[in-house]
Amino acid sequence: MNTLLEFLPIIAFFAAFKLIGGAEAIYPATAVGIGVAVLVTGIHWLRHRHVPGRQLLMLGVFIVMGGFTIAFHDPRFIQAKPTIVSLITAGVFLVSQFVGQKTLVERAFTGSVQVAPAVWRRLNLAWVAFFTALAGLNHYVAANYSMDVWVDFKLFGILGLTVVFALAQGYYLMRHDQTPPDAANDP
Repeated sequence: MNTLLEFLPIIAFFAAFKLIGGAEAIYPATAVGIGVAVLVTGIHWLRHRHVPGRQLLMLGVFIVMGGFTIAFHDPRFIQAKPTIVSLITAGVFLVSQFVGQKTLVERAFTGSVQVAPAVWRRLNLAWVAFFTALAGLNHYVAANYSMDVWVDFKLFGILGLTVVFALAQGYYLMRHDQTPPDAANDP
């Protein structure tokens, strides 16, 4: 449910852009996206009495870049948002290689899968490479294609690539899983 709520601002942004139509639709669509992001963050806080740092960061970047887009009437700011978020995410994954006992990927899967430390490090670095490539790809699409193509890419391209990459990572993890058979059946 939380994952679905995280995608709601992107879906609202996309829907508003498509419903309004035209290049100028980017401004009201950005306002809708920001409003839904604030709403989703508020709902999360009401339900859990805390908001994860990642969600606050995403909201902050959305408000700042979306606010600049609306204030300066310049869509390049909102188009840069996925690039910025991807680079920040890549940086967080990279820093986790050197800070703490476990990489970010290992922390996410702790208890469900057991693999060698080298596998965790490779997976973590793969996420660094993925998010860096995604940042570059977003920048390329934003700079070289129409607003309509970029909006489609923002929803379907970024989401689709992330799902495919996550599935590939899951397959890689399962190939290297060393969890004892009995441990997988424990409640």
